[in-house]
Amino acid sequence: MTTIGLVSAGLLTFPQGLGFVFGANVGTTATGWLVALIGVRVSLTAAALPMIFVGALIKLLGRGRVSGAGAALAGFALVLFGLTTLQQGMGGLAERLHPEDLPAVLAGPGAGWWSGLFGVLALVVVGLVMTAVMQSSTAAIAVTLSAHYAGAVGLDQACALIIGQNIGTATSSAMAAIGASTTAKRLALAYILFKLIAALIALALFPVVTPLLIRASKTIDGVTLLAAYHTAYNIVGVLVLLPVIDKFTRLVERILPERGSLLTRCLDPAALATPIAAVEAVRRTVTRTLVALCGSLDATLAAASRGESVRRVKTLYQCRRRPMRCAGRKHSCRM
Repeated sequence: MTTIGLVSAGLLTFPQGLGFVFGANVGTTATGWLVALIGVRVSLTAAALPMIFVGALIKLLGRGRVSGAGAALAGFALVLFGLTTLQQGMGGLAERLHPEDLPAVLAGPGAGWWSGLFGVLALVVVGLVMTAVMQSSTAAIAVTLSAHYAGAVGLDQACALIIGQNIGTATSSAMAAIGASTTAKRLALAYILFKLIAALIALALFPVVTPLLIRASKTIDGVTLLAAYHTAYNIVGVLVLLPVIDKFTRLVERILPERGSLLTRCLDPAALATPIAAVEAVRRTVTRTLVALCGSLDATLAAASRGESVRRVKTLYQCRRRPMRCAGRKHSCRM
């Protein structure tokens, strides 16, 4: 969502923003590892509460970077405290919820393959709804890992939930792109397509990967396997799209063509929320306007010196900005 704001303000181009999004998708899996390695095994309340107090005190009494460091410390401690609270809550949930109460994702003996497919799709939808409601795939995946550790969700069922939760995180990006610039909408659309492509790959490999994870769970902890599955899920999606990133970018640009003026492309009202972004958007707009004005004057003076029609040269200059739309047309185009 932050990247969409930067792209909307013109601080990042669409390809640059897409690179940021790919990296963020892999980086966000770190929270899953934090839950798997620390959160579900150790009670962090004793260490988290003093960290929250110290961080809040530094935030209130400090200035500048010291105050920011205190806020970061308190925020990180709140994450640790939240993991402990989540672990305790899932312990109570496990007494009422069992894997048998959820749809089976692997068809048993004598059952048709469609029954397992129905279970997978049902849990994918549940995971999608969880992320859409929480507006955070990280929180939803933390809930899934804690539920599996408590015994409320099976390993194969948790994998299906993770697929849905990864799709559901695109809902927040879609909401952030509402009313934004065309470039920001392109980034949101690319993010949604990326999530769908990665989900299709995961669903296609689900009958092969899940039995391997179940076998590995005999020697490796299931929560660790789920964290690794979440990371591998996103890495595979990125690796599939990276070789065809140029074609993927052109596809998104064709789906959402630029309709506004080239000069005012950076003037997005969403940039007003961040003064630095707003100033940079205005600076880029003024720069583009001056470049267009100087180019138009240069073309006009050159035409006048040769005795050619000024209006014709102006049309050629403006059509050069959009050759795909202006080819073969006799009217002048607007930038």
